Amino acid sequence: MTPSKPLRWMLVPLALIIVACLLVGYALKYPTDSLVARLITISNVNKALKEHLGLVFVSMLVAVFTGIAFGIIISRPIFYVFGRVIENVVNLGQTVPSLAILALFYSVLGLGFNVAVFALWLYSILPVLRNTYAGIKNITPDVIEAAKGMGMNPWHILTRIELPIAAPIILAGIRTAIVINVGAATLATFIGAGGLGDFIVTGLSVRRNLVVFTGAGLAAITAIFFDYLVGLVEEHLVHW
Repeated sequence: MTPSKPLRWMLVPLALIIVACLLVGYALKYPTDSLVARLITISNVNKALKEHLGLVFVSMLVAVFTGIAFGIIISRPIFYVFGRVIENVVNLGQTVPSLAILALFYSVLGLGFNVAVFALWLYSILPVLRNTYAGIKNITPDVIEAAKGMGMNPWHILTRIELPIAAPIILAGIRTAIVINVGAATLATFIGAGGLGDFIVTGLSVRRNLVVFTGAGLAAITAIFFDYLVGLVEEHLVHW
């Protein structure tokens, strides 16, 4: 007997939560020394996780809305040349290391949560914008002409034709962006924004592998968790 769909959807998130609890539980119960015991506590883990999730949630929320909006704008025929330029700039910008992005804005704007969110937004918007633009531009002109022939105005063509057809590519960009974001957010510790990167950097500085593994493991689990959730949204919203 196969489990129902809601149960199957919950299996992966529950498994990831269990693995995260086991990871933290092991570090709490079997610290390698007193320094590790002081570094890995329930309060420290909760604080780092909340900071990390806050960075990811705020920056991704803004990146999704602005990335899709700008992607739509530059896909309009009137902005064809501008759109090609932006597409090339976006592709080039994706090659810049995330640490370099954070360092750049730290040197200009200083330290803190807001600076980290701004840098993560800028880094995460690239896949969303690029995929939105590519998804809309790859729609065959015959489809758009058929929609115009049915009397659809530009708004209806965008919302009923272009965005639904481009949805798989847009969601793929969001999935890419969120995985990049979760990983890049670990570097926010270098500009005083906290997060799970605190464990990684501190563990490396004091040479405590368990502390590094705890921070890196929780970050990896978080990335897989969000990627799976966006995959579920893609599965439900995209109908072929």
